Order: sequence, then structure tokens, then C-alpha cells
Amino acid sequence: MSNIPFNPSLVGVSVVTTFLPNHSIPDEGHFTFAYTITISNASDLPVQLVSRHWIITDANEEIQEVRGEGVVGEQPVIPPGESYRYTSGATLATPLGYMQGSYYMVVREPMDVSPGELPTFEVPVAPFTLHTPTALN
Repeated sequence: MSNIPFNPSLVGVSVVTTFLPNHSIPDEGHFTFAYTITISNASDLPVQLVSRHWIITDANEEIQEVRGEGVVGEQPVIPPGESYRYTSGATLATPLGYMQGSYYMVVREPMDVSPGELPTFEVPVAPFTLHTPTALN
């Protein structure tokens, strides 16, 4: 394993959200949102996203918890100085809510070791809002 010190704060996360009216049925309490996440690796070592944990809360304080391997069917390796972007979605019963969570990652050094044998570090994702265009007016 690498003896190089690693600073998890060098892995950053940014989020852009979009309400999807064509996939929503407001009269039935069905509000669908897309979120695009960019994970940036500002370290000198490759990192791999192994799993995720999301807590999705609507305006009624109803909580959905999601845990799973990777994102959108992938466990991407992000080389030093590069980023990985993906889009996924969430459906709420209200026009307003938020998501927060964590990614669990490993430093992929050396590359010939299975990710399961490497120490995991957590990259928190700060709460971000999911809302229809008029929900915050």
C-alpha cells in the first residue's frame, strides 16, 4: 500500500439540480428531480468511488435512505487532477426537499490491489435542495 499521506479534503463534490416536470405528477404528489454531481480529485493519487449513502428528505420530513455500490452502475476511478460527472434522479412527495450523504472511496494505489483490500475514506456531500421553480417563491 502507498505510504504517501492522503488528504480526503482534496476530493470535492459539486451539485446541480433540475426539476423534471415531464416526469412529475404534482396532483398525485410525484415530483421528480435530476441531480448532476461532479466529483473532483485535486490530489496526486487516483481515487475510486466504491459506494454511496444518501438521505433524501421531503418537506413533510419523510426520509428515504439509499445505500449502494458505486453510482449509476459504475465504481469510477478518478485520476489525479481529473473529475467524474454523472446524473441521477430522485422523486419526492412534495415540491421541496433536500439530499445529503457520503461517498465512500479508496486511494487506488497500488492499482493491482482489490478496492476491498484498501482503506476506505468518506467524502461527505453537504445538503442540497431539490425544488420546483416556484417552491421557494
